[in-house]
Amino acid sequence: MAEQYQVTGETAAAISASIEAGVVRGDWAFGAALPPVRVLAGALHVSPATVAKAYQELRQRGVVETGGRRGTRVRSRPPVALSRSALRPPVPEGLLDLSAGEPDPRFLPPLAPALRAVAAQIGAPQGYASAMAMPELIEAARPRLLAEGVPVGDATIAVTAGTLDSIERLLIAHLKPGDAVAVEDPGWANLLDLIAALGMRPVPVGVDQEGPDPESLAAALRAGVRAVVVTVRAQNPTGAAVGAGRAVALRDLFARHPEVLLVEDDHAAELAEEPPHCVGPVTRWWAFVRSASKPFGPDLRIAVLAGDETTIARVAGRMRIGMGWVSTLSQRLLLRLWRDPGVTELVAAAARSYTARRGALRDMLRARGVPAFGATGINVWVPVPDETHAIAALRDAGYAVAPGALFRVNSPPGIRITISPLAEPDLPELVTAVAAVVHPAAPAALTR
Repeated sequence: MAEQYQVTGETAAAISASIEAGVVRGDWAFGAALPPVRVLAGALHVSPATVAKAYQELRQRGVVETGGRRGTRVRSRPPVALSRSALRPPVPEGLLDLSAGEPDPRFLPPLAPALRAVAAQIGAPQGYASAMAMPELIEAARPRLLAEGVPVGDATIAVTAGTLDSIERLLIAHLKPGDAVAVEDPGWANLLDLIAALGMRPVPVGVDQEGPDPESLAAALRAGVRAVVVTVRAQNPTGAAVGAGRAVALRDLFARHPEVLLVEDDHAAELAEEPPHCVGPVTRWWAFVRSASKPFGPDLRIAVLAGDETTIARVAGRMRIGMGWVSTLSQRLLLRLWRDPGVTELVAAAARSYTARRGALRDMLRARGVPAFGATGINVWVPVPDETHAIAALRDAGYAVAPGALFRVNSPPGIRITISPLAEPDLPELVTAVAAVVHPAAPAALTR
């Protein structure tokens, strides 16, 4: 009977992964009913509780929905009511919150001076005709990107309301509901929510500290994905950065699939001290997006989007019939921040501080025998045997961290630790608490 349902696995994680893989392959049609819990438990020779937990994980990931007598079914409509981010546990008062994934506010430039300068610069009110991507911002963006090796010499550049806005418009410009999108696993929770909301199918691609795994990506490309989203550096949640050699290997893969849309996300932008090693442009459709949120503040809500002429034209066209344009006030503000030497130094200091704190936490964990990852960015990823136990134990120790389930599709359990709120004196106690979670059987050795 297990063969009838094309489901395998002896644990909840394995069963949920098997079902989700079947959905990705198209074995399960949208709206199709999953077998009742007890029926599948009997077929797989596991307890009903194990299958129930697998179904719960699938519901949290937006793969299935439960409708009373209708049972559990593969989602037939985009799950927009509940996002993965909304599943992040609330942080009780008194805990050190390392779960938010936000930049350190101490290193965000104050906007008031720049706003005053922009206000003094603005003349008469502008009409609709002059509301667009400002040429001055585009002219300033191109050399900034070229100086870091981003290949935008012949690219068309536009301005959007942030990374997620860019990716949504890119996917809509080239794909339709039901199409498959290759995503890093573990990867950005908001991107997984977006793909579900668009009615598209995420195809997980393994990721290590050098970026997407070539074999895993090759399998996704062979399976017919229409788009691939790659984080160039400071990948959320693992901190991975595409290395120069890995970029070459990925470029070779994409060269065999020229009709795939390749989207490259420069997640932390100027905050990542490692240079960006871009994979594109190699396919017919390519885009590179850099948000201002991490280095200049999430409230700025602006990103620079570069890519092939057709793709960027489609994005700009969709914007004209929707939001229209990104406020020229925001564009002037970003341009002012780019040109301010004091802001440039503050961003550079932030990058150095993140590198020092992230590296110290990662290395101290590794010294205690705890695998920890974070080559760039503001997060450290720690694999754990049991996420629920890890989250609870760390709460008891005074820390709130993000559960890996928010970011995972098929990858093993883990936790994400955001280093922004951490100071150097905080590290030893945090490391001891995390080590006790990962190696609970040897507490004496962990406290030496």
